[in-house]
Amino acid sequence: MAMDTRDTGTTRDEAFSAAARAAEHAPSVCNTRPWAISVEAGRIVLGADPERGLDVADPLSRELVLSCGAALYTIRVALRAHGVAPALTVLPDPDLPGRLAEVTAEGRLEPDGAAQAQWAAVTRRRTHRGLFASDVDDVRLVRALLRAAADEGAELRPLTDEPLIRSLAGLVSAAEHLQRHDRERSLELARWVRPPGDRAPEGVHAEDFPDTSDADSLFPGRDYGQGRVRGMLAVRGMATGTVALLTTATDTRAAWLAAGQALQRVLLTAAAAGVAAAFHTQPLEEPPLRAFLAERFCEGAHPQMVMRLGRTAAGAA
Repeated sequence: MAMDTRDTGTTRDEAFSAAARAAEHAPSVCNTRPWAISVEAGRIVLGADPERGLDVADPLSRELVLSCGAALYTIRVALRAHGVAPALTVLPDPDLPGRLAEVTAEGRLEPDGAAQAQWAAVTRRRTHRGLFASDVDDVRLVRALLRAAADEGAELRPLTDEPLIRSLAGLVSAAEHLQRHDRERSLELARWVRPPGDRAPEGVHAEDFPDTSDADSLFPGRDYGQGRVRGMLAVRGMATGTVALLTTATDTRAAWLAAGQALQRVLLTAAAAGVAAAFHTQPLEEPPLRAFLAERFCEGAHPQMVMRLGRTAAGAA
């Protein structure tokens, strides 16, 4: 029997359909959207789509699973906003490793302000590329972001020490320039670049790239095999943003899925407050650099995302 939800009068099945559609707005590696979502037998099933994986850049599918985790958290937010309490089963069948999670309805709930704010931010959130107008200087918001990650079993680690920030930027830059000379990787990433005017939902769109210079750059953007995406030159009145690492205690598929949910919870909490995020996964795709980050920056925890958070010139998240 369909269950009426409290806030909109929609049925459970309608809420499930809305949640499955909302998941398409989750962030994903190179905007590949590597998930397969279906509504069946009173549940939402989230699976991985290996055809959208990056075999060269992401051979272990860590970033693929993390992307699916972000979609999973979006599903949970959508259900809560529609008055449905989600019940989550992670990796439900060891014989089906591609089936990452199942979500059912545990009952009704009254959506709270946080759920509604995050739901409103789902379609407003955008991945930022380039510099920011300002860092995140709201202590209460930073604390909320730390709680958001912790509530999903991860840890958000802001970096405040300038030498550490520059060292991390150096690792990002080193990995990026190494990867630009890897022909197979460049060809793989180039598949996901959309030319000007092409607004296909998947992939990275050329007009979204910042028009900047490589000289004296911190945190260069990914090249995508086109020779167009350049680093970021410090400009008067602009900021690098608040630099942070997202980590987990273990490095299993379950941990990657948790990290994706934590990432999206952080991003939606930030977006609801007008803060955007930029991602730098390049050093995480190089095993020696990722191990170095774990040892020197994360006290042995496993880094799952490098990001910068800040307010854009337009104030949009």
